[in-house]
Amino acid sequence: MDNERTQTEERQLPQVIPATDILEKEDGFHIFMDLPGVDKNDLVIDLNDEEISIRATSAQKPRGDVRFTHSEFCSCQYARTLTLSSVVDRGRIRAVLKNGVLDLFLPKAEEAKPRRIEIQAG
Repeated sequence: MDNERTQTEERQLPQVIPATDILEKEDGFHIFMDLPGVDKNDLVIDLNDEEISIRATSAQKPRGDVRFTHSEFCSCQYARTLTLSSVVDRGRIRAVLKNGVLDLFLPKAEEAKPRRIEIQAG
């Protein structure tokens, strides 16, 4: 029984919280998340009422006839859940994965964007 548990634990990948920057601009929130070694097909983004969850698997494998002689990058599972602001327009969220960086854009709803109030003479 202990041998089965050990084999299962060895197959599990380490869990990593990816480094994340969140910027708020007038048009919305821009989230940049480091996901090195992640392919688009290994990335899942789920949107629930108040949360957005990002999960990805990074598999570091040599390609072709190349073999690692030394490697400090490891295969892992990335996971991060963020609570959404009520001002986010959930229908217009966009995600782009490029060069190991996820660029997630959470636009503000039109009614939440700052606007200037017109002043009328009385």
